[in-house]
Amino acid sequence: MTDAFASYLTEKTALIEEHLLPGLERDGVPHTLYESMKYSLMAGGKRLRPMLVLAVLEALDKPLKRGIPFAVALEMIHTYSLIHDDLPAMDDDDLRRGKPTNHKVFGEATAILAGDALLTRAFGYIAEAYMDDPEVKPETTVRLIAELGKRAGSAGMVGGQMADIEGEGKRLNLEELEYIHRHKTGDLLIAALRGGGWLAEATPAQMDALTRYGLCIGLAFQIQDDILNVEGDEAQLGKAVGSDADRQKATYPALLGLEASKERLVQLIAEAKAALAEAGLEHSALAPLADYVMNRTK
Repeated sequence: MTDAFASYLTEKTALIEEHLLPGLERDGVPHTLYESMKYSLMAGGKRLRPMLVLAVLEALDKPLKRGIPFAVALEMIHTYSLIHDDLPAMDDDDLRRGKPTNHKVFGEATAILAGDALLTRAFGYIAEAYMDDPEVKPETTVRLIAELGKRAGSAGMVGGQMADIEGEGKRLNLEELEYIHRHKTGDLLIAALRGGGWLAEATPAQMDALTRYGLCIGLAFQIQDDILNVEGDEAQLGKAVGSDADRQKATYPALLGLEASKERLVQLIAEAKAALAEAGLEHSALAPLADYVMNRTK
């Protein structure tokens, strides 16, 4: 990672995190519920999804502030999914980003409700934030809500999670494995990119390129996750290494082997960059963001 791109990540992460807490409702919210939501929302992380929104707006020469509400909403939904994924009935994890998981701190019932509250707040926040924004057309706001509902829901992220649970302990083929990851991980990344595209008034060709780019980096992100679960540094990851094998989860290394998984990762990043080039977006921050997905260590 170059110094310039490292500075870019630091700058954009700070900008995103500055706006996260103001997006939460405070008045009328029970104290414990608010603290539980805040605990996970502000627990750090890569902030990749909101960063993709901002990168698309930059690439298409539109003001970043236009994307902030949608970026915040995306991070709320991502955070809710992590809270629920960590629950005993799901992945049963004790650590997330090096800290005790939400249910370990607040209890299972509160963790479930915090996830529910973050999910529903996300959609309300999009509507509220853009309602009086003269730069964002009402139909764009509707498109954002529809896009996010589709990508985060039963035919998207939640459906991918269901398929992942059903795949535990089974020998999946590549098509079945990629179905899981296209939806469990990829759909929310695609929502970020397409949401940025709607806000930036992208052309149909640019929207198609952003979608293909998102599909590739979504799969690449999950392959790298799988690789790190085999050979990553537990201190850097902030969670246990080897947990996928312990739970007999379907992963790329388990199906293809470690070296073939790494080759597939490189191929997907090349395809992601090719999609950008076709749309004239190869000189934007989206290209180094693809490399970041491939080379991350946590």
